[in-house]
Amino acid sequence: MKIGVCLRYNDVNTVEYQVRNVKNAGFNSVQLIAWNHNIMTKDNAQIIKPYFEKYGVEISALWCGWEGPSVWNFYEGYKTLGLLPEEYRETRIKNLCTGSDFAKHLGVTDLATHMGFIPENPYDAQFGPMCDAIRRVAEYCKSNGQFLLFETGQETPVAMLRCIETVATDNLGINLDTANLILYGKANPVDALDVFGKYIRNIHAKDGVYPINGHNLGEERRIGDGKVDFRGLFIKLKELGYDSYVTIEREIKGEKQLKDIEYAKVYLENIITEIYGGDALC
Repeated sequence: MKIGVCLRYNDVNTVEYQVRNVKNAGFNSVQLIAWNHNIMTKDNAQIIKPYFEKYGVEISALWCGWEGPSVWNFYEGYKTLGLLPEEYRETRIKNLCTGSDFAKHLGVTDLATHMGFIPENPYDAQFGPMCDAIRRVAEYCKSNGQFLLFETGQETPVAMLRCIETVATDNLGINLDTANLILYGKANPVDALDVFGKYIRNIHAKDGVYPINGHNLGEERRIGDGKVDFRGLFIKLKELGYDSYVTIEREIKGEKQLKDIEYAKVYLENIITEIYGGDALC
């Protein structure tokens, strides 16, 4: 089991500093979070890749964003997020393909993103076109020898599973964000493993509480202070044979973010060691 953190790729010139800090904090893997497609180039990949090799930090996945608006709530979110909005779909397919190429240049085999609010109703007029769009990205990733990962949150586990079955390429997986299922009020992450557990290839270890109104998401919390049952989660992950990446995500800034990540590392290490055994962490 490999515990890592998220590393935001916003500027080529700051990457070595960030990677060094990650290593000094005791982590050996990161999920690289990238939204700026102008810096997702082969030349930049050749600049930053040696930094990860120098410090012995593995990139477990490239989390790729997309152009256009993004409003993370239950109203504007349907109009702005992922591949659901028709007016942004073609551009965002291209964005994700650019991310796939960038990941290939970095030697990364997993591309993750939020697909958007996958319709719960399979007869919804946008369900088919959205699946077609995801298939195009998945096939492009396959040509680069990669998996395409759905990040959880904006859909129920059944809707995600149905979409994966409909897209029906053999290179689809899931980036399980443990808090998002709760923040969006869609599921309990432990129970969700019964639905789609076999597809999980990476995990965002994050915590939070359920929504308290019909407009805004629930509130993210420090790991251990929210509704995620991490002990139950890892018990079930072990039953599923999962022994891969666990990426801590804390979506705040400043000194508290660093302290909460340090706390989360110890918290998760203790649980994983208890459930998987003393040699579980690497």
